[in-house]
Amino acid sequence: MMNRRFWIRILASTAAGAALMGATLAQAADLAPDEMIRQLSDKVLNTLKTDQAIRGGDVSKITSYVDSEVMPNVNFRRMMAAAVGPKWRTATPSQQQQLQDEFKKLLVRTYAGALHQVGDQTISVKPVRMQPADTEVLVRSEILGRGDPIQLDYRLEKTPGQGFGWKIYNINVLGVWMVETYRNQFQQEINTKGVQGLIDSIVARNKANATAPAPVPAR
Repeated sequence: MMNRRFWIRILASTAAGAALMGATLAQAADLAPDEMIRQLSDKVLNTLKTDQAIRGGDVSKITSYVDSEVMPNVNFRRMMAAAVGPKWRTATPSQQQQLQDEFKKLLVRTYAGALHQVGDQTISVKPVRMQPADTEVLVRSEILGRGDPIQLDYRLEKTPGQGFGWKIYNINVLGVWMVETYRNQFQQEINTKGVQGLIDSIVARNKANATAPAPVPAR
């Protein structure tokens, strides 16, 4: 049965979560932030329900999907900088790029292990409260399906001149913000081993995950 721990795992561990797919650049630039989330949520859930390769945990297919459909909607660099904390500024450009690349691999693999459990869920997006001059907003939504509704909120920033009107930089599942969760995890590694130690730890996890058995789709 789908439960809250599952959704924390799949959504809080994914840079874009399960609501970031499908709009064209021109469409996204014209959309209000709540409408953007609404349209993309519907698109990704439909994809998860119908694409058997993605549901089955095909890491190559999911990686390609994330690169082409998810990442353009997310300020991933801002996410990483916030998750790493002050040490991000002391990391070399090469280390910063390594952190982004390896962390994305980690998220994709975690995502792949859970996608086959997605069922008949829908997402309800609440109207956003904002002023015309606002450049950062909070969009609240709920996942509806089995059991109680699951809180899923987004923080977005306006990014003029970058192809998209709004980009996501943090995700909240059941009151837990993704960036803060990873910051707590990363700080333990950084405090004992430094930035390179954190990179090495994520690399090791990715290597271990790569040899793990593929998930078995639900029947």
